[in-house]
Amino acid sequence: MLSISVKEFLFWKKKQLSKGGNQQSFAVLLDCIGGLSTYDLNILNLNPEGNLYLKKNLDFLESVWDDHILESHPIQYLCGIAFWRNLKLKVTNKVLIPRPETELIIDIVFKIFGKRSKKLFFAELGTGSGAISIALALQFPLWDGIATDIDQDVLAIATENFINSSGQSNLRFYCGHWWNPLESFKGKLDLAISNPPYIPKETYDKLPKEVKKFEPKRALLGGEDGLEHIREIIQKAPLFLKDKGWLVLENHFDQGEKVKQLLLKNKFTSIEIVNDLSGIGRFTIGRYK
Repeated sequence: MLSISVKEFLFWKKKQLSKGGNQQSFAVLLDCIGGLSTYDLNILNLNPEGNLYLKKNLDFLESVWDDHILESHPIQYLCGIAFWRNLKLKVTNKVLIPRPETELIIDIVFKIFGKRSKKLFFAELGTGSGAISIALALQFPLWDGIATDIDQDVLAIATENFINSSGQSNLRFYCGHWWNPLESFKGKLDLAISNPPYIPKETYDKLPKEVKKFEPKRALLGGEDGLEHIREIIQKAPLFLKDKGWLVLENHFDQGEKVKQLLLKNKFTSIEIVNDLSGIGRFTIGRYK
């Protein structure tokens, strides 16, 4: 650990933030690489006397911050960590950085099922870092879940995140394309969830540099109209869901009505478009029959 005066550190911090970026990203850098938590930072601001201890020196931290600012390199990839709900997740450029708006999926599921203590069986298609499935497995320890992904390396990250977040064993990881790994579970799911690639090609071409250059294209691009994967997931969902089983999807901000029509066409009922915290129809949910 490296000792430095609090006053010197606070002066350096101010200088770094003057270059650009935001407090939240800077806090991730300090926590994950510097070993200084947000709580520690708040204490320093209240009492700027004495010394503090860092895992890495200021020059190293500055070089990482400069990479983030100058190259638009996501701070989560540089630090190898993303914070999501109450989880601290390992991330690499093989997985999409879990977004704050996606956190609402857990609240949607809670609203559907409440505090039901009985066992339920859920699956998440395209788990990435594992964020959604891990959060559900922790919140509902009596439930059993399966998380799938097409990439074995991605599943290794998700599995590691589950092990690091929990001592539980109620979540398993299967490799394959969407429903393919679940062939032996037809008609058995109470709930299926997916945050699939849904960005239309024209929109993808215009994405900000920090997204398009660094995040995996396969996790973002949803074909010409953005609905390629959503269409496939909905069409096959009736084979895997129980009667009255639920499907919860995240979609692009302007796709809610189209997704609703796809659900209706495939015999779903109780369909609802759910807004995110910005008032955007970010999720579409439905119950099978």
